[in-house]
Amino acid sequence: MLRNRIYYQVKPFIPRALRAAVRRRIALRLEARVQDVWPIMPGSEQTPPGWQGWPDGKKFALVLTHDVEGPVGLRRCRRLASLESELGFRSCFNFIPAGEYVVPPELREELTSQGFEIGVHDLHHDGRLYRTWRGFVQKAKRINEYLAEWNAEGFRSGFMLHKLDWLHQLAIRYDMSTFDTDPFEPQPEGRHTIFPFFISSPYANQQINGNGEGYLELPYTLPQDSTLFLLLRHETSEVWIRKLDWIAKHGGMALLDTHPDYMAFQGTSDTSSEYPAERYRELLSYVRDRYFDTCWHALPRQVTSYVLDLRNKQLVSEPAVSADLNRSFLQPSTVVGRAAGSAVAAKRDHRRLQGKRVGVLLFSNYPADPRPRRAAEALIREGAVVDLLCMQQNEREPRHENVNGVNVSRVPFRRYRGGKLAYVGQYSAFIFISFVYLTLRSLRKRYDFIHVHNMPDALIFAAAIAKIRGSKLVLDLHDPMPELMQTIFRLPAESWSVRTLKTIEKKSIAFSDLVLTVNIACKNLYSARSCPRDKIRVVLNSPDDYIFRFRPASLNGSNGQTAEKPYTILYHGSLVARNGLDLAVEALDAVRKSISNVRLVVCGDRTPFLEKVMESVRERQLEKNFDYLGVQNLNGIVDAINACDLGVIPNHKNIFTEINTPTRIFEYLALGKPVIAPRTKAIQDYFADQELIFFELGNASDLARQIEYAYSHPEELVRTTQRGQRVYLDHTWTRERSQFLDAVGDLLEGTRP
Repeated sequence: MLRNRIYYQVKPFIPRALRAAVRRRIALRLEARVQDVWPIMPGSEQTPPGWQGWPDGKKFALVLTHDVEGPVGLRRCRRLASLESELGFRSCFNFIPAGEYVVPPELREELTSQGFEIGVHDLHHDGRLYRTWRGFVQKAKRINEYLAEWNAEGFRSGFMLHKLDWLHQLAIRYDMSTFDTDPFEPQPEGRHTIFPFFISSPYANQQINGNGEGYLELPYTLPQDSTLFLLLRHETSEVWIRKLDWIAKHGGMALLDTHPDYMAFQGTSDTSSEYPAERYRELLSYVRDRYFDTCWHALPRQVTSYVLDLRNKQLVSEPAVSADLNRSFLQPSTVVGRAAGSAVAAKRDHRRLQGKRVGVLLFSNYPADPRPRRAAEALIREGAVVDLLCMQQNEREPRHENVNGVNVSRVPFRRYRGGKLAYVGQYSAFIFISFVYLTLRSLRKRYDFIHVHNMPDALIFAAAIAKIRGSKLVLDLHDPMPELMQTIFRLPAESWSVRTLKTIEKKSIAFSDLVLTVNIACKNLYSARSCPRDKIRVVLNSPDDYIFRFRPASLNGSNGQTAEKPYTILYHGSLVARNGLDLAVEALDAVRKSISNVRLVVCGDRTPFLEKVMESVRERQLEKNFDYLGVQNLNGIVDAINACDLGVIPNHKNIFTEINTPTRIFEYLALGKPVIAPRTKAIQDYFADQELIFFELGNASDLARQIEYAYSHPEELVRTTQRGQRVYLDHTWTRERSQFLDAVGDLLEGTRP
């Protein structure tokens, strides 16, 4: 960030007392505004996919680390090590190799001989490590020399500045430069997890001096001592203990970063620059007394070895594709059979995308929108450079950040539902902003191609100057706008609005060089009215293999025909009228007489339509049969699917649902669960009669009959699900990703799709 660059440039000339006073005043104001995300960030307790817990059944992990900032801290290292040894703990001391002090070899040897660990803390600790790529590469060589000399495996940047993709230049096994949540840091974007996660290298086959396939990221999850006691002037360890209890409850990793420079081991401390070391002793004593039997106290290298061994065992037993920067250490595993072969071939072919510059426009939120996220990450993994412009979901989202290697810029206004004029106003504003954004960037350096996600279709024209500059344009049509608006506003097909949208669609497609869409039905629709078929490629909205890890269907747990266990039907997705939750409630009312233990579980964001459905639930006295879980993240959806007996896609009959192939079908099948779906051409393009349970679109009575059939025929239900899973395995994201990369690769090489 430019602000950080300027600050660290002038920092040496600002008196320390003045810097501390200004920082403290800002921090105290900020503390009052961030109580809902600090010290605990809701959602960061979600366990990573495939997580198998800590060694020997321990409840949580505790990792102690120290950054030695200057000569004062260096002199206090032995005192700190003695305090920890007295209480039965060991930690990692991170030293600055080329800072204000020289680390005596005998101190390193003494600490390691006593069971402590040594790590490398930045190079100069001046805030300039990431100033330029060329400069970083030169500094990385020196850091690697110190890593080798000190026999160190881990690294931490100064001031918690980080560019995780750059750290592949370091010969490290782990890094500790991030955090779950800490709005007081110069680079305040947290990783929102209390678990380690793997940083996969896009250059694993090319890099010689770095860390090979990647490294493990260990975020600190307890507030730093400098923040807690010097910046915010807390006088007790209460925040540490409260956060530790929360992490222990959720089985995460409590990683703490303290500084011997700020610990006063005897006498009265200067509260502007020190705090009593007794605060640290209180925390360690609390852990020893309360969690002695349930805590895995480990060094960073021990956590790294455990987690990477766990990851490697999964890679041996299951084929995999690359992990991203923000997720756990584990890799996706749903690549089987023919999919595995195509993934290997794709990896060879897609090297042509190495170094390509890609611009992405998205009138939605990133990374929340799954299709743009999967596409952008696929390009990153092939070595492309991706700049993405989207909308800012809330004020806590940074305007600019790097997410899994994608350079994300956010426009500070939010999408809202309203009338037709509201849609036109929002679309027009975003198109103009996108035009300015792309034009300025394209004039500096040409993009190889621009990936534009509808809606709106006309967003493609924001890339007009980029096209003149030679960029190829890819229009990704998630939804057909005429049909969707016709459904939302109940417009007749011949209305002026619908005809206008069809005209815009045709001109937008003509302006683009390649069109992507989500299923065969949409391809047929566009080719019939807007463009030749060979201009369109289908890339299905398959679920992420990494999150929805394949599970074979089985009879065990496939039905709930006991009074003790409810028979759980799950609906998850957008709670809007066209998706038919009201039909599911009507069917629930009809089947509760024959299935007394039936229960409908609903996941989704609260909407006015949901309020109407809830009113119907109360009128039908179905409260005991209906559970609303609220909006869930992907891990929550996986848990809900795993817990259910049957999934439903209860769509109403309209022009949009007739051409829609819901991703939710594939999500249920990936996890081995049966699903009832509407009988539409768009779904039957992929699934035959014996591969899903079908009901008549929009017919609640038929939906109820199929629920009763599923309940009373568990063995046939498993066989149907197994047949459906064969279809899913032909359309995993691993395979669809190859379709996407092939399409853009062909475009850039000038070959016909």
